[in-house]
Amino acid sequence: MMRPLEGVRVLDFSTLLPGPLATLVLAEAGAEVIKIERPGRGDEMRSYMPKFGDDSVNFAMLNRGKRSIAIDLKEKGVVDKLRGLIESADIVVEQFRPGVMDRLGLGYEALSAINPKIIYCAITGYGQTGPRASVAAHDLNYVAESGMLGLSAGADGAPVLPPALIADIAGGTYPAVVNILLALRQRDRTGKGCKLDIAMADNLFTFLYWAIGNGLAAGEWPTPGGDLVTGGTPRYQIYRTKDNKFLAAAPLEDKFWANFIDAVGAPQELLDDSQSPATVKARIQDIIGARTAEHWDAAFEGKDVCCAIVATMQEAMANPHFRERGVFSRELASGGKRITALPVPVQDDFRGSDASSGYPALGEANKDFGLS
Repeated sequence: MMRPLEGVRVLDFSTLLPGPLATLVLAEAGAEVIKIERPGRGDEMRSYMPKFGDDSVNFAMLNRGKRSIAIDLKEKGVVDKLRGLIESADIVVEQFRPGVMDRLGLGYEALSAINPKIIYCAITGYGQTGPRASVAAHDLNYVAESGMLGLSAGADGAPVLPPALIADIAGGTYPAVVNILLALRQRDRTGKGCKLDIAMADNLFTFLYWAIGNGLAAGEWPTPGGDLVTGGTPRYQIYRTKDNKFLAAAPLEDKFWANFIDAVGAPQELLDDSQSPATVKARIQDIIGARTAEHWDAAFEGKDVCCAIVATMQEAMANPHFRERGVFSRELASGGKRITALPVPVQDDFRGSDASSGYPALGEANKDFGLS
C-alpha cells in the first residue's frame, strides 16, 4: 500500500532534536526528507557520543531513512544552487532563531516567491514574535517558564529535572507534525502554502490544562505536592517497596481505589481519604514498604488497580507487551551492525515494509542533486 506521504519532498534545515524528529515522523510515513547540513561537520549531533557507525547513535536514530546534502548556506549564490530543490519541495523545516533564514535569503517570503505551494515550518523556543523571540534557551528553560517545572518537587521541595525533553518533543516535534499535516490538507483546497510558527514554550500550556482550569475557575492555583497529579493524594502516588524499588499507584476513581485497598490488605477505614490525605498516604506507604516489588506485582495481577512497578529502560524494552505489539520491531543499520530503531507514533499501516534502514552520510546526496 502506498504510504500517505509518498511523493512529498521535505527540505530539512533543522539540527539536534525537534526538527529532525519531526521530519523522521514524516519520513516514516513516506516523505522524501533531504537534510541540508553544513560542510565538514554537518549537524552538531553527528559528533555526540556514543557512536553508531561513523556518527553518534543520537543522530543515526533521528535521521533514519533520510538523505543528506552538505552546502554552506552563507556562500554566495546558495539560493540559486538550491532553486531546483526549492521548486520541487512541499515542506521546509527549520529551527534557527527568528530572522536567520531571512538573512540567508531562505526565509518564507523568498521561498514562497519561488514556490507558492511551499509549507514553511519554523520551530523555535519562543516563536517568531514577542519580547523573548531571540532569547537563547533549551528545553529545561521552556519547561521552567511555562510553570510546568514548578509543579514537580523532590523530597527537599526543589523541582526535579524531567527525564525527557518535554518541550523539544511535546512542544516542538509533535505540534510541527500536526500543523504540517493540517497545512497539507489546507493546500489541497487552496493550492497555496503557508508559514507555520511553532513555539515550543507556547505549546507546553496544553499539558497544563487542569492547572489553568483550577486557577482560573476556582482560584486554586496548583502547588507541587498539593494537587491530584502533583502528589497531593494517596491515589496518585509513588510508593517505595521493601527492596527499594517503586510502585506507581494511580487508582484515582473510587472503584479502583476500593480494589487497591483490598489488594494491599489495608483497613477499610482508609477508603475515605478525603479528610487526611497525608495520613492515608503515610499508612499506605507503610504497607507497601513492608513487601517487595515482586510481591506487589503478583498481588496486583489480574486486578483493576491501575498500578505498575517502575521499570528500568532495559526492563521496559524487554516487556513482552511492547515486544508483542512490535514497538521495537524496526531496525537501524550501519556498517553491518543493527540496533532497534527509534519508535515513532506512526501507524504501521502508514509505514513501509522495509523494517531495516540506515542513516545518511554527510553530503551523500550532493551529486544526485547537482551540488558536487
